[in-house]
Amino acid sequence: MANEAKIARALISVTDKTGVVEFARSLQDTYGVEIISTGGTARALEEGGVTVVPIEEYTGFPEMMDGRVKTLHPKVHGGLLARRDSERHMAEAAEHGIGMIDMVVVNLYEFEKTVAKPDVTFADAIEHIDIGGPSMLRSAAKNADSVTVVSDPSDYEVILAEMAEHDGATTLETRRRLQVKVYTTTAAYDGAISTWLAAQASGSADAALTADGEFAAPATMGMKLEKVQDLRYGENPQQAAAVYRFDAANAPLFSSAAPLVGAEQLQGKPLSYNNFLDAEAAWNAVREFDEPGVIILKHQNPCGSAVAGDVTVAYDRAFACDPKSAFGGIVAVNREVPLSLVEHFADRDKLFVEVLIAPSFAPEALERLAKRPNLRVLATGAASGHAKLEMRTVDGGMLVQRVDTVDEDPATFTFPTERKPTDTEMRDLMFAWKVCKTVKSNAILIAKNEMGIGMGPGQPNRVDSALLACQRADEVCERLGQEAGGYACASDAFFPFRDNVDTLAAHGVTAIIQPGGSVRDEESIDACNEHGIAMVFTGTRHFRH
Repeated sequence: MANEAKIARALISVTDKTGVVEFARSLQDTYGVEIISTGGTARALEEGGVTVVPIEEYTGFPEMMDGRVKTLHPKVHGGLLARRDSERHMAEAAEHGIGMIDMVVVNLYEFEKTVAKPDVTFADAIEHIDIGGPSMLRSAAKNADSVTVVSDPSDYEVILAEMAEHDGATTLETRRRLQVKVYTTTAAYDGAISTWLAAQASGSADAALTADGEFAAPATMGMKLEKVQDLRYGENPQQAAAVYRFDAANAPLFSSAAPLVGAEQLQGKPLSYNNFLDAEAAWNAVREFDEPGVIILKHQNPCGSAVAGDVTVAYDRAFACDPKSAFGGIVAVNREVPLSLVEHFADRDKLFVEVLIAPSFAPEALERLAKRPNLRVLATGAASGHAKLEMRTVDGGMLVQRVDTVDEDPATFTFPTERKPTDTEMRDLMFAWKVCKTVKSNAILIAKNEMGIGMGPGQPNRVDSALLACQRADEVCERLGQEAGGYACASDAFFPFRDNVDTLAAHGVTAIIQPGGSVRDEESIDACNEHGIAMVFTGTRHFRH
């Protein structure tokens, strides 16, 4: 087996015709390569001055069945698969008049783009399943010892440069690299087709969901991830890292309509690994609110959160929750960012912000933000919805689950205590319930006037979380000159003992929202009744580990 394989004959059949005429002309004019081609590709090459042998002339068999059968022929696949170092293979090829094909240039029908169209029909999708293309790619790639297989237009210049250096030949190293690219391409292509067809069979828009939108946990799950960029490092400098986006087949499951990976970065340094994690948490949190809202997040926890009539006021209220922790945080806004909001955090508060993420930015706001060139500014274009599924790697596998959103209907809540929450308390409870979902478990969130003024995240027991949240709430009230107490509290999971209620009552909590479901619920209900606290059971837990 020779390391170098000279190109004498090439078969070219591409959907993406970017650069193909120039590439074929160079092959022919510089190296005398014979070009075989099909259909629209042949027409494009001939119009570009390339002499082409039509596929039906080469095989002696016409294209038929609306083009479904044109390259599926022994003269094509025999010419690709024959081992040049096998006397028997070469003798059989000669006996049947099969010439060798040294290069295949193929890219595939755009199935994923086709099925992404909202008006696509099943019949149209089926016609965009490429058969001949993947077959030629796989045959050529299998015989990469002798055949150069090109599936990506970005490789044209590299191949020509190598042929110039090696007298019209390619090296085995290059052919091996192209071989890997082919099988990666065909695997992803088949995966996209399989995913889409399974979705049609299930009656859901997505194969992994049932018709009513529940996660169906398929027996196998394949996906293609496309690298967006390398990151400087991961959570720590000694950890290499990169960020990937989901392919079109899986994006509807794992990406929202306004995803973080896909947002337009308007300015600032590249995002780091930790920036992505924190921005994801903040962006998911702020999208829970229909009202103008702002989340200020630090190390995966919302240290400031508020809603208001406009986002500048919401920012002011969120910042007031914890100015100390806000330094170096992520600010997520669910409305267009006006100049006034930028002036408040940048000029008045002198707040150092790592990332500012919002659907859009007013032109004058961007002009002011440009004075902080290192600040990462992300525009998502919208603030609606969430992904359907999320996944997390574990050693040896992957965990997949439905994304947790606060979509409970308050009409289904129960009110087990003697006193029921007032309208004001209920507003604060619902606000706290939405924010609490973002706090690391065990999670307690104290709210007042639709501000998250006290947070108890990630403590090993819920009483410590409750105490920490109340202490922070008292500090905020003292700093703002407000009377302490009158707090609404959200707990992400049930209270196992009444000591949680006693701790909260001692610090002025008057209303609690929690899932309920503990075997000791009656103890907590009795404690609330003793303290005059209104308690709401949602029936839904929102752990975040």
